[in-house]
Amino acid sequence: MTMQRNLSALFCASALALSLSACSDNKAPATDAASTGADASQSGTLDKIKKSGTIVLGYRDSSIPFSYIADNPNQPVGYAHDLQLKVVEAVKQKLNMPDLKVRYNLVTSQNRIPLVSNGTVDLECGSTTNNKERQQQVDFSVGFFEVGSRLLTATDSGVKDFADLKGKKLVTTAGTTSERYIRQHEKELGIGEVISAKDHAESFLMLQSGRAAAFMMDDILLAGEKSKAKDPNKWHIVGTAPIQEVYGCMLRKGDTGFKQVVDDAIKATYSSGEINKMYNKWFEQPIPPKNINLNFAMSDQLKALIANPHDRDQ
Repeated sequence: MTMQRNLSALFCASALALSLSACSDNKAPATDAASTGADASQSGTLDKIKKSGTIVLGYRDSSIPFSYIADNPNQPVGYAHDLQLKVVEAVKQKLNMPDLKVRYNLVTSQNRIPLVSNGTVDLECGSTTNNKERQQQVDFSVGFFEVGSRLLTATDSGVKDFADLKGKKLVTTAGTTSERYIRQHEKELGIGEVISAKDHAESFLMLQSGRAAAFMMDDILLAGEKSKAKDPNKWHIVGTAPIQEVYGCMLRKGDTGFKQVVDDAIKATYSSGEINKMYNKWFEQPIPPKNINLNFAMSDQLKALIANPHDRDQ
């Protein structure tokens, strides 16, 4: 009986060892992004930045004039990007790290929230709308822009508002609030087909090539795409905006310490008046890569937001 028990115990131990070995062999090696996300989930973003010596900024490649690539493929530019750099300077001071490194991580409309949420990206300042659904996954800084979703179309298209899209094709960018809104209302508006493009540049390409009669997106982003056209005068922005939205920088949810640094940096840019110079640079002066002037005057809504900053969705 004793020998039988010993053999049974030996068999169980061997089976356990084999089981653990099999689990180990089948486990995929952790990637750098996964490791970064794990570090961020276990500690605050400021701790993660201090430990790594690097802050990771999410950027867009075609969200003119907020965050985009112009002349240098390795260096994003834009109004929102300039605000991001204000945060970087604030983080350097907070952590006493004057040599803090900056690493850029390209994000899209579809992956920007997951990459911030899992800690791969520390801060994303682009053209991301602050809304209640997204607030369940990430936190937002105080707002830095207010927009309305409208239509970009050819000047001779006959489209003046959403009611003129009956039976016609409309393109918008996947993963945006504009896409969500129009898919909820396409039947009542009688739209022939809604096409979702991967980014704003592809959406405008579909419009230019005649695959869509209009491109729905935030009005200022439409102005940015229009500025890239061979002949911007062939296109105009029309329609009454069915939704009004506020842009904010995204950061990991529940990280109050980092959010305080981000908010304070943006508020300081507002209170000093420097925001007016930044706005003029990107919205009222020629901008790269084609040196087109968007001629987009600051709205009363944005002036009010700058005077009284908040992180609400409206």
